[in-house]
Amino acid sequence: MSKNQTKDSETLKIVFLTLFLDLVGFSIIFPLFPSILDYYIPENNAQGPVGLLGTLIQPLYDLAEASNHKNTKFITTVLFGGILGSIYSLLQFIFAPIWGSLSDKHGRKNILLITIGGLAISYLIWGFAGNFWILILARIVGGIMGGNLSVATSIVADVTPKEKRTAGMALIGVAFGLGFIIGPAIGGFLSQFNLVEMMPQLEAFGINPFSVTAFFSLLLALINLVWVQYRLKESLSEASRTQTKAEPFKIFKLFNYGTEKTKRLNTIYLIYMIAFSGMEFTLTFLAVDRFLFSTLQNGGMFVYIGFILILTQGILVRKIAPFVPETKLAIAGLLLGTVAFFLLSLANSLILFFIALAFMALSIGLTSPSMSSLASLLANENEQGTILGLFRSAGSFARAIGPLLAAFAYFFFGAQTAYILGALTVAIALMKIKGLQKNIPEASNTVS
Repeated sequence: MSKNQTKDSETLKIVFLTLFLDLVGFSIIFPLFPSILDYYIPENNAQGPVGLLGTLIQPLYDLAEASNHKNTKFITTVLFGGILGSIYSLLQFIFAPIWGSLSDKHGRKNILLITIGGLAISYLIWGFAGNFWILILARIVGGIMGGNLSVATSIVADVTPKEKRTAGMALIGVAFGLGFIIGPAIGGFLSQFNLVEMMPQLEAFGINPFSVTAFFSLLLALINLVWVQYRLKESLSEASRTQTKAEPFKIFKLFNYGTEKTKRLNTIYLIYMIAFSGMEFTLTFLAVDRFLFSTLQNGGMFVYIGFILILTQGILVRKIAPFVPETKLAIAGLLLGTVAFFLLSLANSLILFFIALAFMALSIGLTSPSMSSLASLLANENEQGTILGLFRSAGSFARAIGPLLAAFAYFFFGAQTAYILGALTVAIALMKIKGLQKNIPEASNTVS
């Protein structure tokens, strides 16, 4: 192995750990949403909702009651979590290409340090979020800084040759999978430690029942900051940076910037992720409705999905990517996704349900790294950050609207109809990428 190859391999390991720490800190809040709802939102009294927050949350209660579901509070809680997630995703949608474009001009490491530092500030604010509006401020800061995924993806693109680009992108998927398994598990464990119960006088300073979790996320962010500062080497040469004009507000041209191929790819990714994020959001409802899953069983279900996802991206994709064109991997992933949605719509037995979940994990495991690689390969070398930022932005926008669309379909038309609509949505993405394949026989040969 050459000196450059050794350096690039070391950079990939550093980026992997950076993303992993980032995603653990991000996903640690997931199991806390029901408790957060109970803590911050006052119960209605005979005169109606209490306070401004109670008034704002009332439409969610009304929507839950209109769905005729047997557990109105559960629906309200999940919708509340979805709205908080949507705020985060919308901000990522706006800021992913901004950070990506700035990293093209000012270097990857500099922007990564700024965004990780911003995430640390968001966790600090959360730790002292004595009322709901401070929590919202923390989520806003976190969403803005959370757009740094495009920068990490650009680093992978900088240090991997074209023929190994998909395998490199698969590492990002492994970091995602591990982060989303371990983060919620840590969040659930830390939720047992309530500083307000231990020292009630701290509540006057904004300390809340979730402060321990917030401060643990802060610690992870600070470790990440030191790690990047002292271990990560800048992956973008000075020459490449000086040739680039930073245009961070290309976000407003999400589907109208770049070549026809990059615009088409962004549209395909948006369509697929609308379906996939909607499935993620409604899957716990499906498991509870059809199989009476407990919270613990739902957690185990996501561990099962994450385990298959890690195997797919960590082993399968990395082994076959050098020999299979990116478009073919993406087509296989979208085909598996279409089948998975149809199986989920029909699954009335646990065996069929878990087969469908395995197909879904295989789908995202093949689709995400291959499409990320395509986005990188179709971009000019001096605008990797911008193009990958726009690509990630399409996914963030999908995560902002997909859960809300899926919830509406699920609660008002039923699970079977919702998942059939999901299958049809993925099928549309499948047809569009087949059209893209005609123009890109082998993506790894299209960009010189």
